[in-house]
Amino acid sequence: MNKYVLGIDYGSLSGRTVLVQIDTGEVIAECTLEYPHAVMDTALPDGTPLGQDWALQHPQDYLDVLYTTIPTVLKDSGINPADIIGIGTDFTACTVLPVKADGTPLCFLPEFACAPNAYVKLWKHHAAQKYATALNEIAEARGETFLKRYGGKISSEWEIPKIWQILDESPEIYAAADYIVEAGDWIVWQLCGILGKNTCAAGYKGTWSAKDGYPSSDFYKALDPRLENCVREKLNFPIAELGKAVGGITAEMAERTGLKAGTPVSASIIDAHVAMPSAGITGPGQLLAIMGTSTCHILLSNEEHLVPGMCGVVDGGVYPGYYAYEAGQSCVGDHFAWFAEHCCPASYQQAANTQNKNLHAYLTELAEMLQPGESGLLALDWWNGNRSVLVDFDLTGLVLGMTLSTKPEELYRALIEATAYGTRMIVDNYVKNGVPVKKFVATGGISQKNAMAMQIYADVLNMPVYIADGKQGGALGAACFAAVAAGKEAGGFDSITEAAAVMGKQKDTFYTPIPEHVAVYETLYQEYTRLHDYFGRGGNDVMKRLKAMRTQIRG
Repeated sequence: MNKYVLGIDYGSLSGRTVLVQIDTGEVIAECTLEYPHAVMDTALPDGTPLGQDWALQHPQDYLDVLYTTIPTVLKDSGINPADIIGIGTDFTACTVLPVKADGTPLCFLPEFACAPNAYVKLWKHHAAQKYATALNEIAEARGETFLKRYGGKISSEWEIPKIWQILDESPEIYAAADYIVEAGDWIVWQLCGILGKNTCAAGYKGTWSAKDGYPSSDFYKALDPRLENCVREKLNFPIAELGKAVGGITAEMAERTGLKAGTPVSASIIDAHVAMPSAGITGPGQLLAIMGTSTCHILLSNEEHLVPGMCGVVDGGVYPGYYAYEAGQSCVGDHFAWFAEHCCPASYQQAANTQNKNLHAYLTELAEMLQPGESGLLALDWWNGNRSVLVDFDLTGLVLGMTLSTKPEELYRALIEATAYGTRMIVDNYVKNGVPVKKFVATGGISQKNAMAMQIYADVLNMPVYIADGKQGGALGAACFAAVAAGKEAGGFDSITEAAAVMGKQKDTFYTPIPEHVAVYETLYQEYTRLHDYFGRGGNDVMKRLKAMRTQIRG
């Protein structure tokens, strides 16, 4: 009799559930729910305004994903819930929320419904940058060794700066919170009634390590005396290992979703990292680029190297037995969406409508008729700051070479090329610091939908680009971990590498570099590198000065 698992993927704008047959990796049914509150970056639901660089979400949306998508896939598939042997989840990170001891988010309480710091801080919430900057300065001055595991800088996207912001701006909310938790751990808590800290998010975003634990209380005290007992008071719950069952579905959740009570729920994992098994990656040297609103680059290695500008290296951070490195770009799909929404004339949208195409498809068709270098444009991909290798979210975007004859499709292609240059910068940084990259695999919506972009990446990287087979890589990866949590005896697997070998897949076709394009892009990449270092490494801080001026004027 066939056995199945559920994978539940929580992204930036939606949550999706897939039902997967274990022995084939086939997706039997799937359902997606767009978050009703989406990303709150200007105001709360009641109209309370938000400041610059805020990005919040509403935890009710996460529950609605469970209540809507799980019953739908059960109904559509007709599968007996008793044949579902495990549930896995993944989540954007660092995405944190303050909660009470019973799991109630503080924003659910009437007294905090109008308080921004009571809501979920999404991964791309960058309003904690000043706390990250101070943290890095203090950690470096103290010689904190944990900083080297993260390329020498902690990001404003991570746990400690966001917690510090809550404390500093809203001490009453910090005091009222019994825990401050990753949203991925919170949703597992809602499913099985047990709170654990998944080792992936803890290692990459919470500065925890299996060897040393969290930074010392003295370090937290050096940041702010009120933070001295932060770990003991707000983060004091057990570690949940990847591929292990945290608990079983509660009776209440079984009734709400239609699942069988007691079905194992695996520890959550970051949405980017979870895509490795679904892409069929089972060993070192294979870099996976998870391309969506942003891009995360995950790379397995047999050795630990301290790579400047990386987001982190965690022993067993994705697969047991391997060091897993993370780097990333903060603005990729968001980059292209911004341009299509704000910079295209109405005539382009009308032409796309006439041809029954969306605007991105129309722009891509026009852009792919251009030769590399034909537009005379060069862009920096920092519309949402730089995650790697500069780790500086006060940087902003730039396009060089525009004239009165510049067309929208030329700009669109230049922005795509910029993200490819940013990826090349990350790959080169790994190789230069002793971490080999032997194969490049892409997954996510862009890899599936935009052949032009993937060819550009192959040409810029000068290496083949392989594509994971499946549009729901995150959810399928979560399903792989669910199969491991269930175990071989129940019909699953004993290791994630076994699950990846059976359930993960790559397409047979791939993108090969075009030699004449490689030569042009090598020249453009060298120019990109000069701009990258000039504006990003202190040659000219005009981007930061302009951003500071905007902040001052806007208040």
